[in-house]
Amino acid sequence: MQKREELYRGKAKTVYLTDNEDYLVLHFRNDTSAFDGQKVEQLQRKGMVNNKFNFFIMNKLEEAGVATQVEELLSDDEALVKKLDMIPVECVVRNYAAGSMCRRLGVEEGIPLTPPTFEFFLKNDELHDPMVNDYHIVSFGWATEAQIAKMKELTFKVNEVLSKLFADGGMTLVDFKLEFGLFKGELVLGDEFTPDGCRLWDKETNEKMDKDRFRQGLGGVVEAYEEVAGRLGLML
Repeated sequence: MQKREELYRGKAKTVYLTDNEDYLVLHFRNDTSAFDGQKVEQLQRKGMVNNKFNFFIMNKLEEAGVATQVEELLSDDEALVKKLDMIPVECVVRNYAAGSMCRRLGVEEGIPLTPPTFEFFLKNDELHDPMVNDYHIVSFGWATEAQIAKMKELTFKVNEVLSKLFADGGMTLVDFKLEFGLFKGELVLGDEFTPDGCRLWDKETNEKMDKDRFRQGLGGVVEAYEEVAGRLGLML
């Protein structure tokens, strides 16, 4: 399958068309951004680490019965993926209070959330990804009620599978975001699952092992990502 022209360039990934209309090439770049692109840096090895990490996690989810868009690794920083008709909302599960939840609600970071909370956010950088609910999503035609129910079901399934996976590696899955799309009518997990889009803390020390290291200027971002991969048994 041949890679063709660029289709879309995001903050950290570039998507290319191929000679098969059903598939795309997803290129993970070394770019790292935060605060809606206000803070941007190049971090060596990051594209490679996230590409291989994403492929590893997506395969674990496929084994657990969650359909994903990932097909195969093409190189250190590229993967072949299904071309999805993306639903323009993010699904966020929080097992512990952190990030925007603490700012919005004035609660202390690290409070366990029982049961875990689920939130929808509209994917729109200009509006700073506002929170939306089921009624907004249906009323504006972003997804159907059936698709909303399925996204929730799959997101909690992912939480169940990955919380155990990371716990076995001595880590706490604090929160994460997922995106879904349609492939020939089937709801499929798209985009990525990497430390860029979740929060991971060391189980013993609560040391941050995710993109908060970049957001908060803690340093050692890629090194932390590599440690996470190593704890999961992923050799980079």
